[in-house]
This record gives sequence, structure tokens and C-alpha cells, in this order.
Amino acid sequence: MNAPSYPAARGLGFGLGLRSTHYASIVDGSPRIDWFEALSENYLVPGGRPLKWLDRIRERYPVVLHGVSMSIGSADPIDRDYLAQLKALARRVEPEWISDHLCWTGVDGGNLHDLMPLPYTEEAIRHVARKVRQVQDVLGRRILLENVSSYLTYRESTFTEWDFLAAIAEEADCLILLDVNNVHVSAFNHGFDPLDYLARIPVGRVQQMHLAGHEHCGTHIIDTHDAPVAEPVWQLYEAACRRFGPVATMIERDDHIPALQDLVDELDRARAIAARVAGESVRGGAAGVALAGHG
Repeated sequence: MNAPSYPAARGLGFGLGLRSTHYASIVDGSPRIDWFEALSENYLVPGGRPLKWLDRIRERYPVVLHGVSMSIGSADPIDRDYLAQLKALARRVEPEWISDHLCWTGVDGGNLHDLMPLPYTEEAIRHVARKVRQVQDVLGRRILLENVSSYLTYRESTFTEWDFLAAIAEEADCLILLDVNNVHVSAFNHGFDPLDYLARIPVGRVQQMHLAGHEHCGTHIIDTHDAPVAEPVWQLYEAACRRFGPVATMIERDDHIPALQDLVDELDRARAIAARVAGESVRGGAAGVALAGHG
């Protein structure tokens, strides 16, 4: 039996997480934003003001859908009702792509309302990959899985987090939403080198990157999304741009949300970093061609 063929998505540039605080500013102005990421669960109820705002914004900008409750790693079966609602929303919004988190959020029908990490084992890879394939069959498209920040590890783990993520993406033929802030947070909390993480993620699987702020508590870092992007995350983003190239990038802000223009200004820094890395790559390639011509 042949594997299903899913349509390829295009690069989108630089976007922001869509928040209700900014609805009017987006519709009334023309901010320097290429696209928006909408939280799927905010728009699953048919009708209502949020969905009307999303329709208006979708008329002007590309949109992607980002979920927090697929619970792809749970021992529970896939929630078919949730998938049906998500598919209906996708039919209405026509998102560029759909993403969720590589985690579990509940079991036995309960919801912890948190993104819990998984043990990094062969069994978990097979389990998650099987469920991802089920989701992709229902939605008729490949999904993106995002790495979560973590604060604990499992004794049963036999893989690193990055090899675990890469193995699932390969086994399920899905894509990756690389959260650069989460890589930094988990690297500090667990004592690994974030560059090792980037080096083991397959380039062709990364379709989107997240940037966000966090709270540094001295002995550990908490992923809070309530502050500007921290300097170490900007540095790691530059390294990610060097490895993965011009990948769609966005900034998440979920609390202490500033004026839209402040986030646009912050997003411009991501643009500048990506442009500088791209320019260096072009100059390096041109130099290589020139040297080859003198061989």
C-alpha cells in the first residue's frame, strides 16, 4: 500500500501568535507581520466573535493552526470528536499547516491542562508515530509536532530528546515545529548542549520555529511566554537559522502582552538575524564558486 501524499506547504516569513488583545490593531492597520498562528482551541466553537475576528484576519493574512490538546502521546485513543472539530475549522480557515505538541495532556479522559513530556523509548516512538499517522489520515495533511519544555526526566528513557523527536518525525512522516526557546529551557534544566539538539534534528523536517520569553529562576528556567525573547534564545535562533535556513518563524506571547507594535519591533530582530545569516551564506557560496574557478 502506497503512503499518502500530502501537499507541500510554503515558507511564510515572520509571524506572531494571534491574541484577542490585538484583533482590532491587526484589522485596522497594516503591521509588518507576514502571518499569524491561531490557537485551535480558541476557535473550535461554531460561531461567536473570536471566529468572526479570525475570518477577517484570514482574509488579509495566511494563518496556521496550533493546538494544545491533541495529547498525541497519551495512552488514550485519539479523540475523534476533537479531530472532527479541528478538521471542520481547517476547512473554514484553510490554514497553511496544523501543529500540536509532542506530549501528553491527560489520561482516562481527564485533562491536566499542561504539556507533559514522554519517556524517550522505542515503545513510545512506535505509539506516538502510529497516532500521528491516524491524525494525518483524518486531516488529510502532515502535521507539525513541537518539542515542549521539560522539568523532569524518566528513568526508562533510552534516547535523547532530539533523537526521539527525529525518530518520530521519520517514522510518522510528519514535520517539526522547533521551539527554540524550549530547546534553551530544557538544555539549561537538564544540562545538555542546545547545539547538540539542533545538530541532530533533520533539516528537511523543520517547517516552523517558535521564539518566546521565559523566567530564569537561577537553578531552573520556566517557559512562561510572558517576557521578551531572552538573549541566549536569540543566539540559539541564529544557530538554528544557520542549520535550517529560511524557516517560518514567529514569536509567542501569552501573558503581560504588550502593544502590537512592540511585538512587531521584536519580530524585526528575528528578520534581521535571518537576513544576516542568509547573506553570509550567499557570500560564502559565492566565495566557494570563485575559488573553484581558480582550481
